[in-house]
Parts: sequence; C-alpha cells; structure tokens
Amino acid sequence: MAQYDFKATEKKWQDIWDKNKTFEAQDNSDKPKFYALVEFPYPSGAGMHVGHIKAYSGLEVVSRKRRLQGYNVLFPIGFDAFGLPTENYAIKTGIHPRKVTDMNIEKFTSQLRRVGFSFDWSRVIDTTEEDYYKWTQWIFLKMFENGLAFRDKTLVNYCPSCKVVLSNEDSQGGKCDICHSDIVQKSKDVWYLRITEYADKLLEGLKDVDYLPNIKLQQENWIGRSTGAFVNFTVTGTDEKLRIYTTRPDTLFGVTFMVMAPEHPLIDKYSGKIANMDEVEKYRDFCSKKSAFERTQLVKDKTGVKLDGFSAVNPVNGKEIPVYISDYVMMGYGTGAIMAVPAHDQRDYEFAKKFGIDIIEVIKGGDIEKEAYTGDGEMVNSSFLNGLTNKKDSIEKMAAYLQEKGLGEKGVQYKMNDWAFNRQRYWGEPIPIVHCPHCGMVAVPYDELPLRLPPVENFEPGTDGESPLAKIDSFVNCKCPKCGGDARRETDTMPQWAGSSWYFLRYIDPHNTEAFAGKDKLKYWMPVDWYNGGMEHVTRHLIYSRFWYKFLYDLGEVPVPEPYAKRTAQGLILGPDGDKMSKSKGNVVDPNEVVDIYGADVLRSYVLFMGDYEKAAPWSESAVKGCKRFVDRIYGLCDILTDSDEYSPELESSMHKAVKKVSEDIETLKYNTAIAAMMTLLNQIYDKGSITRAELRTFITLLNPFVPHVTEEVWQVAGFEGMLNQTQWPSYDESKCVDDEVEIAVQVNGKIKDKIMLPSDISAEDAIAAAKGSEKVAAALEGMSIVKELYVKGRLVNIVVKPA
Repeated sequence: MAQYDFKATEKKWQDIWDKNKTFEAQDNSDKPKFYALVEFPYPSGAGMHVGHIKAYSGLEVVSRKRRLQGYNVLFPIGFDAFGLPTENYAIKTGIHPRKVTDMNIEKFTSQLRRVGFSFDWSRVIDTTEEDYYKWTQWIFLKMFENGLAFRDKTLVNYCPSCKVVLSNEDSQGGKCDICHSDIVQKSKDVWYLRITEYADKLLEGLKDVDYLPNIKLQQENWIGRSTGAFVNFTVTGTDEKLRIYTTRPDTLFGVTFMVMAPEHPLIDKYSGKIANMDEVEKYRDFCSKKSAFERTQLVKDKTGVKLDGFSAVNPVNGKEIPVYISDYVMMGYGTGAIMAVPAHDQRDYEFAKKFGIDIIEVIKGGDIEKEAYTGDGEMVNSSFLNGLTNKKDSIEKMAAYLQEKGLGEKGVQYKMNDWAFNRQRYWGEPIPIVHCPHCGMVAVPYDELPLRLPPVENFEPGTDGESPLAKIDSFVNCKCPKCGGDARRETDTMPQWAGSSWYFLRYIDPHNTEAFAGKDKLKYWMPVDWYNGGMEHVTRHLIYSRFWYKFLYDLGEVPVPEPYAKRTAQGLILGPDGDKMSKSKGNVVDPNEVVDIYGADVLRSYVLFMGDYEKAAPWSESAVKGCKRFVDRIYGLCDILTDSDEYSPELESSMHKAVKKVSEDIETLKYNTAIAAMMTLLNQIYDKGSITRAELRTFITLLNPFVPHVTEEVWQVAGFEGMLNQTQWPSYDESKCVDDEVEIAVQVNGKIKDKIMLPSDISAEDAIAAAKGSEKVAAALEGMSIVKELYVKGRLVNIVVKPA
C-alpha cells in the first residue's frame, strides 16, 4: 500500500481551498441557501481543546454535504473576545487586553485552519473590534429609547474576588462563574434589560422552532411562567396593603402567617410600629452576607424574626396573622412577600413548627401532625370552597371571589428576572449613556458611535466595585449631548453576553458601515437553518440572543420572528480517565498534538466516531489509532482501482445502502454510525480486492465531509475531473437497498429453534414450509399437532403446537 503523507497533503489542500476561496458564501445567490451556525469561541490563552473540535465538526460535516447537494452555504466563524478571563490575564501579566485578545485570536485561527474546517474566513468577526461593538451599542441605545434598558437600585450578586456584579445566570450555585469564589449580596445602582417584557414571546416562539426537546424544556423552566392570583393583605391598623402572588389562591383559608423579605421597604416605613427593630437590623446584616443561592436553598435551617407590633389580616376570613422576615424571601422575586400555608407546603410547615405557628388543614388527604400534605383532595375549613375536589375549580372560584370583592385579581408571574446588564470592569463595551445633573440619563448620539474604550495602563477594578474607567477623568468628564452642560459618562461596561446576543446577524454583512447588516442580505440568509452548541448555553445565551433578536424584529430591523430554525447540542469529550477534562487533573488532550502525530482527518473522524454525538464520551488513544488506519486504507484504494465506470454486482447493493445510511445519519447527528457504515464498506472493498471508478467516486464523496483532505487527494490521484468539493452528493436507489435475502427466526411455542435465510419477498405459505423443512424445527414438531402458524414478514415464523 502506498504511504500516505498526511502532513504534506493536508497543507496542500488547505492552501488550495484558501487560494480558490472554496468556502466563501455568495450573497443573494440563485441556489437554495443554508446557514449553519456554531457557537463562536472565547479565545483564551490556552488555545483550543478537543471539545471545540467536536462542537464544530458536526455542522462542518452537514455544511460540506449541503455544498455537494447544490446549496449556497454560509458557515462562518468569529471570536467572542470581551470578558473577565482576558482582563484578569492582562492584570496578571501587564499585557494590554487588546494585545492579549489579538494573540489569542491568532492562535485559535491557526488551530482551526489546521483542522481544515470549511469556514468562510472572509466573514470573521471579533466582538472587541470598534466596527463591531459600535452596533452592539446601537442596539443598546434602541433598547434604552424603548424603555427596555433602565437603571434600578437593588441587591446584586457581587464577586469580591473579581470585583464585579454578576447576573443570577452567572452566579448559579452561589459561586462566581469566572473564578468560582462565593458571591455576596450588595446594594447598587444597576443597569437592567427588561427581558421579562418578552417572556411570553420567548415562550410562544418555542412552538415554531425545531429544538431538541430538552432544550425547549430548559428554556420553558428558565422563563418559569406561572398563572395564579395577586392578593392584598391589609397591614393591621393601617390602609397599607401587603401584596403577594400565589399559584394556589384556593388555600387562602389555610394562611396562618406571612413572610417578607428582610429588605422590604414597608419595614423601614413602619419601623416606628415595630418594637424589635434592633433584632430586625441584626438579622438584615446576617442576610446581607448570603448569596441569593444560599438564601433560597430548600435544605437549610429555617431562620427568621417575627415583627412585633406589625401584623396583617387574612382577607378571606378576617383573622389577624403574624408577619415574619426570613432570608428565603427575596425582594427580586415576586412581590417580596409571601403568604404561608403550613399545612400544605413543606418549607412553611418547617417554619411554622420552629416558630410555634398555627397549622390549619384546608385540603384533606394527609396527616398534618407528621408533615405538610402537598397532594390534591377535598377542600375543608374553607367556607364557600368546602366539598370541592377539583383543584382547578377551587382556584377559579377563589380567583373570582377575590376579583368580585376587590381583594385581588388573576395574574401571571415569571421565574426569570430582568437581566442585570453591566460590569464594573474595563474589557467590555462602554455603555453609551451620559449622566447630566439637569437632563438625567442621556443617550450618546448615534453619529458619535462607537463610544470607544480609552487606552488604559491600569486595568485593576476599584475596591468599591467601581469600573477602572471611573479613574479616567478625560473619559468620564464630558458635555451633555442635550443641554451642553457639564456631565459624566457612564463608567460601567456591558457583560460578556452582549456581543454574542446578535453575532449571527453580523456574519451576514460583516463589513457594512451603515447598518449592522443590509436588509436584502438579512432577508436572503435569515433564519439560521441549523445552530449547534453546548447544553450549558441553552438558557443564558440562547434566551438572551432570542430576546435581542425579537426586539429587533419588533423594530422591523430583521425579517423573521425567530433567529434559529433548529438547535442541537453536542456532548462533552471526557478525559481518557472518564472524568471531565481539566488542567489540574492532567487529562486534557491538545488537538494540536493529535494533528501533529496523526493528521487533521484522523482528529476529525475520531471526534465524530467516538460515540453518540449528543452524549459525553471518554477519549481513547487506541480508537484514535483505529481512525488512523481507516484514513490510511482510504488512501490505499488507488492501488486496487479498476477502469470500470459501473458498480460491481458484488458491491452494488452495499453502495446504495451506504449512500442511504450516511445521507440519513448526517441529518440526525448519528455521525458515529455513518462512519461505522463506511468502515464496513471499506472492509468489503478490500475483501473483494478491487474497486471500480464508479464505486471510488461515490465512496470518497460520502467520506469527504468527514475526511476532506485524504478524499480530495484520492480524487486527484484517481484522475477524476475538477475537485471533489465541486462534485455532487451521490444518490441511491431504494429498491437496491433491500436485501435479496433476510434472516428469519423460527419459533415453536415462542422458543427459537432455528434461524434460516429466506428471499425477502417470499410468501407466508412458502416461508412456513421452508421453516418446517429445517431439521431442528422438524425435530421440535415431531409427535405434535399444529394449532397455529404465523409468518411476520422479514422477521419470524411462529408455530404453535400441542401434543398429538
């Protein structure tokens, strides 16, 4: 077999593709369009890992197949380069974040090119470039104009280590997403994007897209829409209303206490009425040291303080009930106060037991001496609801009563909060707002965008959580665009999620200086036909970018209501030890080393062959070597090539089956079984000892999306016309995919006695006769009388017998 020089071959074809601009998409082509999108990488100093290769390889295969099917394919790449890791590295090394970013992008680019991905390199974007973030700022200003960008004082998740405010999404588990330190609560003026305004639209849109069921479910749970009622409890001795939201208004007769957030403004308003304010202030201080995650944990000791002299009235029975403060109620969730029904909620039950509060059963079915009953049942101790057994009816009847009596009304709430949209750091998009003592908050005029990041020597954030930009007088001090008076610039920057919320639109028209993208190009390319990425981004990034896009759709700036027609996800690549790859464990696999030793085609085929694309799979060096043998044997096919331009009779059915199998498997992410089918076919070819030109042409075309370098080389060596990437995807004849013979199991009284080969189109009568002709079956039938005979086409013969 001829020796395959993968190093020379891979470099040769990558240079040819570059020179010929093979993978550049054409705007407004007459061909059908296909827009494939992968999540653009954050260019870290460590370079790419094999997880990146797997993430991009799925749609790389689909994109190459689509081009061979005659599509005009847009398969772009770029870099999501603002954010804390780069800035923290710059602080540590003293190298400016701009320079760090450029070095990292250069490294990533060379790695991606070495793997031979068919990206359109003419459309590369970088979210940190001024001509890109000009449009990020433009979209922000549009949101500001439309009331979707606003400031509010609130308790925020603050990372003392990174000295930065984090959204709930970036501080899950009470830990900073960047450095994994514990976060604390801090009161601060914060920029928000009013994503809750779009909650229903984000939910509705999920009905019209092809997302994996798990992705849809995670989005629905994140948004967390619930229907219920707002209920007004009167504060005893005042006209003040303490408003709560509940999904179970039917249990109102079981409310025996209320709980407010320690930060609730009514506490300060009525501090004169509250006899134990010293105790309240101590508890408030205790709560301020906890993150939102710690405060809302179900499994923890119940803590709280009863407000002496401050109580409320249950609106449905007129009973006076105590009011407590407790850390598990947050001002940012709902109304900052809850009603407690201890008989039917375990957290309320534990709280009531600890503080000696009444527990009143209102739903029959449990034993409230032991625990809360959270199931359904007959309503009791509930006046006009007594006797009702249908929860929906009970809720409806109580909601109507509240409405009629002016005590409340039906309502909808969302678990998702408005998006905390700022960072007190340098390396991010400057927020284009000016604070004027006379005019308030004023937008930077559009014709002054981009508002550029000023050059800085010191990137260290301030100890009070102020941005490094606050130290630069020449940046901060400015004139108000409205009145011309002295004013101050906003010094916070946008979070890392900003640039990735619209990047897929910029790929469509990356060099446009007049708009984020031209309307005609947007109309041609949108929506993204297929988006693949990690499961870790299906709530944050995917929801954020759908929100930005839907806002732009409402402005008439984009042509269709949803940005992504289809969304899939890949599983992780685990270390050889089966654990998640990490530097500390020393189990990280460097794709550069794999390419150096085995070649890009081996890396590409292995990451797709190693297991189900959507599931995690461990790295296996021996399986990598198996893929190396596979690639070498593909190259060796030229040694056994014959002149025939037809399929050989021995391989004809196998060729048609392979085309069908590979074509279908690519569309359903079953890349591993597609490769396995081609490995099987390769074995059949070598067993036969020769391959016709027609077979070779079809076989290497099927292989091309997976291993493009070796297949282009074989195409050229075999003397086929043009380049392989210019040919057509092969077709198959369904009738030739059907086996002439099939294996049939023969059962006697349900037990398999033999397996026989029969023609696939055999009649039931002949199949049963053939089964009885089997020696093993005949022995089982001896001395028996036949009760019933059955043939299941293509699968089995079953004969039911009894003693004669």
